[in-house]
Amino acid sequence: MKTLKYILPILLLITVVFSCSEDEFGNTNFVDSILAPTNVVAEFNITQDNTGLVTITPNSQGAVNYTIYLGDDTVEPVKVKQGENISHVYAEGNYDVKVVATGVSGLKTEIIQPLVVSFKAPENLVVEITNDEATSKQVNVKATADYATMFEVYFGEEGNDEPVSGNIGETVSYVYAEPGVYTIKVVVKGAAIETNEYSVEFEVTEILQPIEKAPTPRNRNEADVVSIFSDVYSNITVTEWNPSWGQSTVLSPFDVDGDNILKYDYLNYTGIVTDYGNPTDVSAMEYIHFDYWTNDAESIGFKIVNTNQPDGSPEKEYEVTISEITAGAWVSVDIPLSEFTTDMSAITQMLFVSNGVTVFIDNLYFWKEATGNPAAGVLPINFESPYELSSFDGGDISIIDNPDTNGNSSAKVLQLVKGAGQTWAGSKITVDTPFGIEESVTVNAKVWSPRAGLKLLMKYEDATPWPNTQATAEIVAETTTSNAWEELSFTLTGVDPNIDYYNLVLIMDNGTAGDGSSDYTIYVDDISVASFLDFEPELEISSFDGGEISIVDNPDTNGNSSLKVAKLVKGAGQTWAGSKITVDTPFGIEESITIRAKVWSPRAGLKLLMKFEDATPWPNTQATAEIVAETTTSNTWEELSFTLTGVDPNVDYYNMVLIMDNGTAGDGSSDYTIYIDDIVKN
Repeated sequence: MKTLKYILPILLLITVVFSCSEDEFGNTNFVDSILAPTNVVAEFNITQDNTGLVTITPNSQGAVNYTIYLGDDTVEPVKVKQGENISHVYAEGNYDVKVVATGVSGLKTEIIQPLVVSFKAPENLVVEITNDEATSKQVNVKATADYATMFEVYFGEEGNDEPVSGNIGETVSYVYAEPGVYTIKVVVKGAAIETNEYSVEFEVTEILQPIEKAPTPRNRNEADVVSIFSDVYSNITVTEWNPSWGQSTVLSPFDVDGDNILKYDYLNYTGIVTDYGNPTDVSAMEYIHFDYWTNDAESIGFKIVNTNQPDGSPEKEYEVTISEITAGAWVSVDIPLSEFTTDMSAITQMLFVSNGVTVFIDNLYFWKEATGNPAAGVLPINFESPYELSSFDGGDISIIDNPDTNGNSSAKVLQLVKGAGQTWAGSKITVDTPFGIEESVTVNAKVWSPRAGLKLLMKYEDATPWPNTQATAEIVAETTTSNAWEELSFTLTGVDPNIDYYNLVLIMDNGTAGDGSSDYTIYVDDISVASFLDFEPELEISSFDGGEISIVDNPDTNGNSSLKVAKLVKGAGQTWAGSKITVDTPFGIEESITIRAKVWSPRAGLKLLMKFEDATPWPNTQATAEIVAETTTSNTWEELSFTLTGVDPNVDYYNMVLIMDNGTAGDGSSDYTIYIDDIVKN
């Protein structure tokens, strides 16, 4: 059995730190990117001549060199570079060969690989040959035998006579070009001249249907989706799924773990009819999405039809074809509606087109980029809808009914369990659209912990597979209470603006092994970026009684690097002239919460009033108290704080109102022009 441990060379770390410039000293974010080599193996190849000559070939992901401890009486280890091997003569016996792989950073990974050297012929040969359950036409072979060191497999495919070798007791794999019956021969070798062989006729199969669910659609606002077929969104009415238009297509229901899927056999074309008497308007949408799985399609076309348009008109119908098809896996497709000439204001038909093959379709819907709160669609995450969840190295993650609604009324919450495994065991949430995060932004999360002092780590990662993942710094917040909901805050650092972060990673008590008990079970909910508004996306803005508001290019990036900011002007009009920002989802505020905003003012002493109002037209508007903050400097960015009072928990606040120098008439000049950005809640 292999044993594994990671070694961080302290001297190397000290050398790296002291080689940094004075400005960089104290910034240890580079440590987060140091990765140990992974998938370390030592392959043995032994000569069959009773000499005991063994060739050892180390390999891994991420190593630049290896130190090999031979496991016999040889005292000094042998060092080799990546791609090299060594040969050594062993006496008959059992050995533990230790391989230490060293990465470019100096971080190391160690394995111990058992080695049997016997001059007896291998005996008690047992061979297991199976078709892989996940990869089509892949065959896995495992061989065990007494007195054996390694084995070779001849997979019998024409034109390929090279065997695939592995250590005894391990599994080797091979992917065939075509399914069929092949002669597979296994040759088991030890140090003896004699070998042992096994041969069998084996049928290689291909996977003809998906064995996993299609990707779960992301959590979107209802107004941003028109769903035709999905288990996640609310679907519109469809009157016909495969009408008799002379096609060869056969439609049948199909599901994987409860996920409903459309299965089209002999697909040349098929029609999906919504409602001729009540056409569907998707003109506000931006994309058509679907997921497909096929093993034999050469192309897949998708047509959108508006039957109210006359024949021959380009606005009646248009088809877009996907010519580069990936076989044997779910593929997500998002086609911009701008590629279609169809009039999208009243569609009635959609068609899939292919070459008489089998295609599985799921998650067919129209969508557009998120509206309302600019964080919507990615953050906040409230777990009332499904998300793509996964865990690693002993972590476990699931969405469950809220076990404690005292202090958090959500119906669904996230459950995290740290089981027996690695000390860094954890879980992650994956989204289709990158998280909109930036340096120093604060992310809040409601957490229920069985004990005070539990440390919850949060970081964000790109979509690159580990160990080449790029991530933000690991931010840790500590619970202060037990068996109750509380809000933890994580202020992000190490955010690279050039990286798209698709994964939110959560690890409890990093560095401590869990046991899967209630002491290592927590609940998480309402993960939300503290920023209400940053003015990068389009927002609904308006003014009243002489105020003016617009979103403009940032006129002063010194102290605020945002590209877009809000410009407020107080013109001639009422002394209470101002502006407001309206969102589709109510602002999540509560009594005594502090709102912070970056403000650029032409003068010190300018008084900026903030309040929140419901959607009721004036004069029946319900509002929070009017909170005023005063600028202390001029012609530069500074941060003002507003601590809210008069917040009614039963009122939904959709409007943020801003008034400068309330009670004083403005004149529209530069003296009554300010800029505002990054409105966040503490």
